[in-house]
This record gives sequence, C-alpha cells and structure tokens, in this order.
Amino acid sequence: QVQLVEFGGDLVQAGGSLRLSCVASGLILGWNDMGWYRQLPGKQRELVATITNNSSATNYADSVKGRFTISRDNAKNTMYLQMNNLELDDTARYYCNGHFRTPGRPDYSYWGQGTQVAVSL
Repeated sequence: QVQLVEFGGDLVQAGGSLRLSCVASGLILGWNDMGWYRQLPGKQRELVATITNNSSATNYADSVKGRFTISRDNAKNTMYLQMNNLELDDTARYYCNGHFRTPGRPDYSYWGQGTQVAVSL
C-alpha cells in the first residue's frame, strides 16, 4: 500500500501564490507518473497537471498554463504544485494522484485525501 498526503492548502487572495506538496510513503518499488487534480462539490474531478516519472515531461490544463508549475523530487518522495497568480476559479479541493509499482502490482493508482485551496477577492 502507498499513502499520499497533501499539504499546503490555504485561503489566499486573488493574485497570490501557494505551493502544494504531496508526500508518498509505503512499500514503493518504483515510481511512475504523478499528477494533481481538483474538484468542487458536486462536480467531476478535473486534471490540473501531470508529470512523468523522471520529470521529462509535464502536462497542464489550459486554465492553469503559465501560472502553475508541477515538479517532483523522487529522492524526497514528494511532488509539488507551485500556483501563482491565483484566480477565484482555482478554488477547489486539490488531490494528489500517483502511479506506483508495489509488490504484486506493477502500476497501481493511488489518491490522497486532498487539501483545500480557497481564493478570495
């Protein structure tokens, strides 16, 4: 089993910045792609950004391109999301997702519990 815990959610004014972190723990034999997703109550979870296992490639939702940056440090078992120039529409619960190789599972998807980001005027 792999546990993912997100940190860094907060209330921030529009135009401000936040840095989210996602720490992985457990019996991890290998790291695959990871990503950040967000969700509003009653709405579908949507992709924010993804990153490959060796950070060679990233992908962003159009709504966050140029403002958000995803990164990871496998040595620290941590993935980050730097969010700049935050907008009201960025308000959501942000979830960490990771694909890991664990005993008996070559590629399995895990989710964290989420961290709340609220952007105000």
